[in-house]
Amino acid sequence: MLGETVRPDSALRGLLVRRLDRTVASGFLLTVALGCALVGGVLLGVLVYLVRTVHAVQHVDNFAARWGYNHRTSFSTTGLQAITQLGSIRIVAGLAIVVAAVDFYRTRSRWSLAFLVTVIMGMELLTLAVKDAMGRVRPALDPAAASLGPSFPSGHSATSAAFYAAAALIIGRSLPRRQRQILIGLAVGIAVAVAASRVLLDLHWLSDIIGGLSLGWGWFALCAAVFGGRLLRPTAAVEVAAAEAAVPESPGRRIRPKAVEAWTRPETNERMNTLHPGRR
Repeated sequence: MLGETVRPDSALRGLLVRRLDRTVASGFLLTVALGCALVGGVLLGVLVYLVRTVHAVQHVDNFAARWGYNHRTSFSTTGLQAITQLGSIRIVAGLAIVVAAVDFYRTRSRWSLAFLVTVIMGMELLTLAVKDAMGRVRPALDPAAASLGPSFPSGHSATSAAFYAAAALIIGRSLPRRQRQILIGLAVGIAVAVAASRVLLDLHWLSDIIGGLSLGWGWFALCAAVFGGRLLRPTAAVEVAAAEAAVPESPGRRIRPKAVEAWTRPETNERMNTLHPGRR
């Protein structure tokens, strides 16, 4: 229905084709990434407002904290402490070095390390800034939580959400679609598990981990858009746009980005020159 509506208008039709074509860096997936970043920022802002002004949010937080504290055992506490370490900045930094090293050995691309540094360092700075601005007190059922600084948002939740999504993007960019989907599921599952452990260990309120996950996934989506998605190269969008602009349009029709990509491949040009010696 959308296609039928915009067909008479060439400008709208061109915009729709460019933004929904999955083969170019400025296409559908990066549009979704920017949308996710915007949604994450809006959700974080809404949570900040609700935490400060709506008492019902604190009642829900108190209920979740009491439930976790009353139902914990020594076995569950040991398991939750192991899970929560997956969001520790030291563990995440070590895993980031491993992921970047393996990807460099496999692809010889230096952008993976830059991407991970941007995701992790930017996430830490954002989390600290929001924590200082909010100054929210942590739950008091576990006395150890009082020495950990401000509560909102959860730093472990934000770090795990951003890093494991970034790792899944780097590892899965050369894998088949089914395996990429599995990696995405694992990344989301680890982040949610780390976030849940923070509440069940009485180290954060429930609203803290929701804010942390929103901030982490939103920041990752923004970084992924800047670095060109799976291309992992900040200049990728400019290069694709320049290649498209360099190819002349055929009479009476516009060359689609897929065709542009094929025409600009060196092997394609070499093959065409072989078949048609006079073509230059």
